[in-house]
Amino acid sequence: MTGPRPGRTAATKQKLFDAALKLVGERGAASVTVDEIAAEAGVAKGTVYYNFASKDALVDALLRHGVDLLAARLEAAEDEDGTEAAMRSLVDGMLGFFAEYPAFGQLLVSELWRTPGQWHGTLGLLRDDIVSIVRGQVQRLADAGRLPEGVQVGTASAALFGTMLVVALDWQVFQPERDLAEVRESVLLLVRGLRPPA
Repeated sequence: MTGPRPGRTAATKQKLFDAALKLVGERGAASVTVDEIAAEAGVAKGTVYYNFASKDALVDALLRHGVDLLAARLEAAEDEDGTEAAMRSLVDGMLGFFAEYPAFGQLLVSELWRTPGQWHGTLGLLRDDIVSIVRGQVQRLADAGRLPEGVQVGTASAALFGTMLVVALDWQVFQPERDLAEVRESVLLLVRGLRPPA
């Protein structure tokens, strides 16, 4: 007796993620049906249920998958030596991710700040994962004496995460003609408004 082939299962799940991400990013998770996800992915409805117990389970897995991809990009900043290089890497990682997956950014914004909804618990945990990575880099700035007096690391971390997320969406939706380097420099100019390096 043979079970599903891991490579094939992973490819099918990726197709379902891509389809769900496109539809959910356009219309929000609540209004998308399993039939629509299956049709968009080019698979039978049963394939969705074979891989996920429900649409909610698919969206939950999609959120976790997307945040894992984003976290991997942001963690690259930890390998940088100076605070300036680390911050550049962090901003590049965030903006580059949302340039590649703009619908995921729309999904995060629509679900994160919605009145607590179905995925609020999952998103709260995932947001904490991302903000903790950002916090690591903001702590480096604080340790280097670059945070203004009275600014708390936690508040600055949440603010930087929110800034990068909203700037990425604004770029994709309203200013797509701008390139990544230009948008990154705009964000870094805000960060450089902190105390200059000693």
